[in-house]
Amino acid sequence: MLAREISRYVIHDVNIDNIPQNVIKEVKRRVLDSFAVMVGAYNEPPPSIARKVAAKTAAPEYGGTLFGTTLKVPIDYVAFANGCHVRYLDFNDTYLSKEALHPSDMIPALIGVTEAENVDGEKLIEGIVAAYEVGCRLADAASVRDRGWDHVTYITIATAAGAGKIMGLDEDRLYHAINIATVAGMALRQTRAGEISMWKGCAAANSARHGVFAALLAKHGMTGPAPIFEGEMGFFKLVSGDFSIEKWGGRENEPFKILETSIKYYPVEYHSMSAVEAALKIREKLGRLTPDIIDSVVVRTFTVSYKIIVKDPEKWDPKTRETADHSLPYIVASALLDGYIWLDTFSQEKILSKDVRKVMKKMKIEVDPEHDKLYPEGIANTIIVRTTDGRVAEETVVYPRGHFKNPMTDSEIEEKFNKLAENLLAKDRRKEITEKTWKLEKLSDLTELMTLIAIQ
Repeated sequence: MLAREISRYVIHDVNIDNIPQNVIKEVKRRVLDSFAVMVGAYNEPPPSIARKVAAKTAAPEYGGTLFGTTLKVPIDYVAFANGCHVRYLDFNDTYLSKEALHPSDMIPALIGVTEAENVDGEKLIEGIVAAYEVGCRLADAASVRDRGWDHVTYITIATAAGAGKIMGLDEDRLYHAINIATVAGMALRQTRAGEISMWKGCAAANSARHGVFAALLAKHGMTGPAPIFEGEMGFFKLVSGDFSIEKWGGRENEPFKILETSIKYYPVEYHSMSAVEAALKIREKLGRLTPDIIDSVVVRTFTVSYKIIVKDPEKWDPKTRETADHSLPYIVASALLDGYIWLDTFSQEKILSKDVRKVMKKMKIEVDPEHDKLYPEGIANTIIVRTTDGRVAEETVVYPRGHFKNPMTDSEIEEKFNKLAENLLAKDRRKEITEKTWKLEKLSDLTELMTLIAIQ
């Protein structure tokens, strides 16, 4: 049974002594990147709402730190509220396969569990590696989005695996944690269809919350329905179709999946990342662009990109931040006009700007079969801009900065953290957070690190 296979792998194969140093390094890079985007989202409405709700609870005996505060709250509230922070800006890491995931959606929940269990940074690293491995292997095995289910369904299962590892569950109890998480973790894809609401940045956090709660219940002896994947009314039949997982990181020299995840250089839906770079290169060639100078824009993308960030009418007329950062037309138009993409790209004023709308009306987006052949390893976008004075510029980008085949440096990740946190955390505090994160495996108390990020 798959649930049994997952639990056996997590318990017996994911241990700090057999996790390579390059994998440990990537964990630390993902944690620092997560802190960066969490601080950047601190004042945004959905994280603020989640923080306000969580602050009404208290858990002095078994809880984690509510992000941006020194307050301890129950770990399921930590998973949700802190998870909303990491996801809201759409600026955290990505894994592309048959299903696309943002694996660092799970990191806030796993830090909370580490605090509650009073275990060290090595246990957190084990939990993160396990969660990434389970989530990404599930994403390799089957896509659920075309069946109407959201990718965060896999986040629930993987978070339960990582949380159970940190809690020290035995194989049988982790097996039941997986069963409980899977039966309770279904999420509808409507989250990402049409006009996108605040929930887009909260859905994964809610899934991580389910995963943590499932592990906590199993820790205390709760059993879950089985066989949850293969059963008559199970996951295979109703959600994904049949699949199996043939490879696991660390077995027979198989690399760990975290090495194939990518960090975001721009705060946009990941399939548009290469389009941003292509647009900025065109801007460098042609100089300052205005709607009057631009005669036409052609974007050649790939099928998955088209389905997620192009096809809906709302993607051509975004009215919310959540829709705009999932709109390839808007992102390309903004990059061409402004010469950059950053958080202010998604201000209400810019989203509704007449200039960006004029450029979008001159744009055509089509699927290129050659680009489809490169996916999911590469995310090719080609942009062709013609100007009213007869100039033509064309650029194609396949592996944008931050892609695991074109990775950001440690210094670039630190720069991202400092840029996002500079208005909320003092320079010396940012330096201390960074230094402690790079020494994550040596930390005995994760609460000490989390309270360093207190903003209020």
